[in-house]
Amino acid sequence: MKLTVAYDGTNYHGWQIQPEGDTIEEELNKNLSKLLKEEIHVLGASRTDAGVHALGNVAVFDTSHRMPIEKIAFAVNTYLPWDIRVQSSVEVPPDFHPRFCRLRKTYRYQIWNRPIPNPLVSRYATFYYYDLDERKMAEAAECLVGRHDFSSFCTAKPERPNHVRTLEKVSVKREGDMITLELTGDGFLYNMVRIIAGTLLWVGGGKIPPGEMRAILEAKDRSLAGDTARPEGLTLVEIEYL
Repeated sequence: MKLTVAYDGTNYHGWQIQPEGDTIEEELNKNLSKLLKEEIHVLGASRTDAGVHALGNVAVFDTSHRMPIEKIAFAVNTYLPWDIRVQSSVEVPPDFHPRFCRLRKTYRYQIWNRPIPNPLVSRYATFYYYDLDERKMAEAAECLVGRHDFSSFCTAKPERPNHVRTLEKVSVKREGDMITLELTGDGFLYNMVRIIAGTLLWVGGGKIPPGEMRAILEAKDRSLAGDTARPEGLTLVEIEYL
């Protein structure tokens, strides 16, 4: 069974079950188990961090229950808290793995750029009060498109030594006071989008020129890149299976 899950991550300690603090995975396990009257353990496609949101994360699980597949999404939503909603439930082959299939992910990072915060967007956008030049940010982001070693833009994990990923698309656009960074690729490293966003904030604020972005990428050195941007601006938009 494959679920497409949307959630507001503000009140959660990320996707993956933690010793302390509520998580998306825990809520899905608990409420699917209640619904289906058997112990359920979901396997997620993307283990988003604390405070990060999703429109289309994916989870799979096995069940022996005979409830019609398409009705599971509607039924489990009556059990789940308001800030987690299953968008669809479909059958997939038994060997389907949400992380190891060929796929394409899209992330969005939003920055509210004006002198005063807006409480109506503060859950879903990072507030930044200094002036930002989105044209310089877009120029800097262009060098990230393609297949590269993104060691400079990730928090290293020993179990994931391979830092080569392919970005198909990177865009930076402003609409009014909102700057939106969108990235599409075949996979993302731990904190990769947030570190890219933090480095682009350096560029937009004039701390480094746009051309420095390529040098940071090629150096494969995390210490040269910007800070890890705050989590609330990040949303996993979509996962497409190819």
